[in-house]
Amino acid sequence: MAVAEELHFRKAAERLHISQPGLSRQIRQMEEILDAELFVRDKRNVVLTPAGAYLKDEIAFILNHLEFTKRHVSMIDKGSEGELRIGFLGSAMQNVIPELLLRMNEEFPKLKSSLEEMSNHDQVKAIQEDELDIGFVRLARVPGGLYRQPVFTDTFSLVVPKSLNLDESNFKGIEQVAQENFILFSADYSSDYYNKIMSICDDAGFVPRVSHKSVHAQTIFKLVESGLGVAIIPTSLQHGYDLAIRFIELKNIPQEAVLSVIWKKDNRNPALQRIQQFFKE
Repeated sequence: MAVAEELHFRKAAERLHISQPGLSRQIRQMEEILDAELFVRDKRNVVLTPAGAYLKDEIAFILNHLEFTKRHVSMIDKGSEGELRIGFLGSAMQNVIPELLLRMNEEFPKLKSSLEEMSNHDQVKAIQEDELDIGFVRLARVPGGLYRQPVFTDTFSLVVPKSLNLDESNFKGIEQVAQENFILFSADYSSDYYNKIMSICDDAGFVPRVSHKSVHAQTIFKLVESGLGVAIIPTSLQHGYDLAIRFIELKNIPQEAVLSVIWKKDNRNPALQRIQQFFKE
């Protein structure tokens, strides 16, 4: 893993506190045992072969699972029912995550949880590599080997500064802000969200002029408050902020903000098996 991550034998040897010739010898022995070439080497570069790239992903999974198993054994020995590792987009914290944690605490008080806010892509990768048990994402589809269960359907709302003469009383359609700059969540953070915003504007007959992107709602709202543009966000994100902005729900559009929970089909964490019924309900 050190060589695969560094792609440099000297740096990997220094990281492992062993000699470079000794490390090279161990890699050659590994290649002989596996009957496969793992690295392509020349005087300047070290590159993973396809077999090496596959092995790197598999070892990442094995090491992550082993570390989690060790921690889980210790927790169970001390009376815990284990740990559920949860990834989420910020909008899930408005309602879905708090409800899940409250119910877990009521029905499984000895079950611990850990939370990490991550992009859609990073959640999928972490679940595949056994770093997370579940993720709350906005994705229309997921890779093979993962389950996806929609858990919350939201509307979209337009966010405008209070200095803009626009509110629910005089709002007719999104085309009224066609000439404004748009501040959006980055496509890297949630491509499904980004594409839906594009389609909302496309249905209104214009292409939005995107001036800023962010992965945090607070940043987007502060930029809107400063008069640097408008935004379109899942409606549930509007709560918990005291800023000089207005939220106008977009009621007559077909697009919806669907939040889904995902997990790996072969995840063996007993904690996940205990709470799966929550998602169906």
